[in-house]
Amino acid sequence: MHILNVVGARPNLMKIAPLIEAMRKQPCIHQQLLHTGQHYDDKMSQIFFDELSIPRPDIYLGIGSGSHAEQTARVMLAFEKILLDDRPDVVVVVGDVNSTLACAITAAKLWIPVAHVEAGLRSGDRRMPEEINRIVTDALSDYLFTTSRDANENLQRENIPQEKIFFVGNVMIDTLLKHRDKARLLHTPAHFGLDAGHYALLTLHRPSNVDDPVVLSGLLDALIEIQQTLPILFPIHPRTRQRLQEFGFSERLASAPALHLVEPLGYLEFLDLMMHARLVFTDSGGIQEETTILGVPCLTLRENTERPITITEGTNALVGTDPARLLHETQMVLETGGKAGRTPELWDGRAAERIVQILQEQLTC
Repeated sequence: MHILNVVGARPNLMKIAPLIEAMRKQPCIHQQLLHTGQHYDDKMSQIFFDELSIPRPDIYLGIGSGSHAEQTARVMLAFEKILLDDRPDVVVVVGDVNSTLACAITAAKLWIPVAHVEAGLRSGDRRMPEEINRIVTDALSDYLFTTSRDANENLQRENIPQEKIFFVGNVMIDTLLKHRDKARLLHTPAHFGLDAGHYALLTLHRPSNVDDPVVLSGLLDALIEIQQTLPILFPIHPRTRQRLQEFGFSERLASAPALHLVEPLGYLEFLDLMMHARLVFTDSGGIQEETTILGVPCLTLRENTERPITITEGTNALVGTDPARLLHETQMVLETGGKAGRTPELWDGRAAERIVQILQEQLTC
């Protein structure tokens, strides 16, 4: 059985790593890795390949950046040639980036089965490009692998046949559990002059937060106030750094000595920092899940989430972008310790094994 695994951006790598590992253990599976090149550079991607022992991509498309339409179109054109030249038995796509959508459309039009890992996630906000990618990818997929039962319900509401839906758990948690002990040995907080349990970790990159100067300014006001009592480490995304400079906010950051801007980090370093943080501020999706497993309070700087299980069962709370609310919720975490979460069902480190077993059964490996 020939499986073509697709990645396009850094968040995909933590999800594809355990799948490749599980596939390599099966003699009847010939797997290949294709990287579209949607986002690729040494700081943001290569270190993840190295740390997660992901093999060098068999196929690299080199698509590069561009608008949503440009990226999607370029991936489709290049990916179609690959599929016509060497037709796989199934195309595996993960997550919700533009490459996920583009490769799912292309494969579906050529009648090649598509498996979507992390299917059924819904924020209910179609202004998010990722939401469109999720909906269309799921509509076209033949095998939909979900991380939680609410994702199954979302798919059923969209009239996806039950026989296509498989609740398997969370592959990103497979990766976290495998590498947690290794990350702990790095003592990363000390490298930044921080004491374990006495700092916050921040990620901020979504266009709705960083492309609007009013929203970004309000978030900075709150964070600058918070850093007076709790140091904040901020591995800054290139997009966010560019916006801070464009909007003239750099001087404000210079007046906040305990808000530490650092370059993007590798997977293991960031995992180590998450494990030992007092709390995490983020607008990322995956970090909401990782903090839930780690038992670390997470304040999500968004008005909605496609991962509600991190709220109902985990340590996550939606705080939006209102500075006053962010300050209040932060104070509540510092006073009470935050929410006491639990491990969601099947987030046990074996999701990739289940996916590979199902593919073998469905495709008669």
